[in-house]
Amino acid sequence: MGRLRVERVLSRELGKRRFFLSPPEPPPSFLMGNPSDSVYIGRTKLLSVPVCWDYKKLTNPHMAVIGITGSGKSYFVKTFLTRASLVWGTNALIIDWAGEYGQWVEQVGGRVISLGTEGINLLDLGGMTPSDRIKQVLTSFSILTDMGKNQVGLRFLELALEKAYRKKGFSLSEGGGTEEPTMKDVLRELVKMEKKKLPSRKRDALEGAVYVLRKFTSPGSDHFGKKSTIKLDELTRSGLVCIDLHGLPSESMRSLAGLTILQFLKEKMRDEGWRPEKGLKLFVVADEAWKIAADERSDLIAIVREGRKYQFGLIVASQNPTDVNRAILSNVGTMVIMRLQLKEFKEYVRGSLRYSAFIEDEIDRFGVGNAAIHMIPYAGGRFPQTFLLDRIDGEEPFISLHIVGDGMDIEFERDDFKKRLVRLGLNDEQIGEVVMEFERSDYKLSVLVLISLLEKYGFAKSVIVLFLREMGVKEGSIINLFSQIKRIKMGVEADKISTLVVRDA
Repeated sequence: MGRLRVERVLSRELGKRRFFLSPPEPPPSFLMGNPSDSVYIGRTKLLSVPVCWDYKKLTNPHMAVIGITGSGKSYFVKTFLTRASLVWGTNALIIDWAGEYGQWVEQVGGRVISLGTEGINLLDLGGMTPSDRIKQVLTSFSILTDMGKNQVGLRFLELALEKAYRKKGFSLSEGGGTEEPTMKDVLRELVKMEKKKLPSRKRDALEGAVYVLRKFTSPGSDHFGKKSTIKLDELTRSGLVCIDLHGLPSESMRSLAGLTILQFLKEKMRDEGWRPEKGLKLFVVADEAWKIAADERSDLIAIVREGRKYQFGLIVASQNPTDVNRAILSNVGTMVIMRLQLKEFKEYVRGSLRYSAFIEDEIDRFGVGNAAIHMIPYAGGRFPQTFLLDRIDGEEPFISLHIVGDGMDIEFERDDFKKRLVRLGLNDEQIGEVVMEFERSDYKLSVLVLISLLEKYGFAKSVIVLFLREMGVKEGSIINLFSQIKRIKMGVEADKISTLVVRDA
């Protein structure tokens, strides 16, 4: 029979053992849910409780996902949308700025619409009156161009829009026409106005409006000056749809397309109204939509404020939380915080959510796939709203690749690293060879081997250096790595190298 022994233990040691502390996690009754009516995300880090996302327990179904490139944001979104579709039959519309989702959407049987080849007519009504659509178009140009600072120029644009609709047989307040005008028709109306005698200030404003519209309607850039090749009102019930914007030639065009899609979605949401069916009808995903997520006039904010009652959910993903308007961050029911790099980003998120120093310290140590989850309960509750997830538990194995050597260990999610290789210019065969090298070495590849492979594929030293910098390799390490490669090629042993130091006499 054993004996009990009295031992003096310091209070800080008791604190570490957490005998008398409630773990910073919500209770299992809040985190766990019916598998047939909730979306499983993963398990909590401290008590390994299954986390089942149930929008009915939250203030709203909207979500913000924050984390640096390669932290696992897109992996989380893909997993979440897949399970929401299985559980509730939810449709999803992804507004994809950087071309991150197209390949995956095709693989799972969804539809990809590339706006580099297909077009949207900005003046399509989609059930709205011309008057309402004109207001939306003016808002878009106010957000995205210098016309927002020039009310006179906006007024000229408004008059040209009204004339373009009327010439097609539309009543501004009731509709009635059969074929909507295009922005080229609007440009023609503005050019006609230039022929009139105007005071110099008004003429300057009119010329500014003409200049802006020419940028969006000139040959090679007239993606919004033609008739639509897609029907936006069908996209909300077409399963999984990715609208790929990265083929558009400028950030302004991508943002104009994104705003237009959101405007149609908002009107569609309001037109369909509330329905009593279980679940969510649609998730709208805006990934790296910084230019329209920051402006308070954006329809992202209207959707996040009204979406719950119409069974619409919004997912905003960004590597920079300061790019997301506070009205969005303060109104989402769920925030997923992944790895953050800059101190200002960490302070911004903590200032918004007010989580503990313990959570902050854990976020500083995050690897790929680790996350902190912040959920706001609908019914309230006296328990921590921010807690740690052990790892995103996805639909396929979450494979991390490590680049090691010269004191470094840089981690990437496999699909994200493959995308980086695609952007660098590697073909499918070369990417397969690089990934195979990772697999042979238990997913840890020497940076020297990686550099040697890139040199074999014909990449110049300057391109490889830039690639290493983008991956987070420090400048001193880059110099040392190329010195090592040169020494290996020369067949010189490290202890045979001499350093010549030249000083002024």
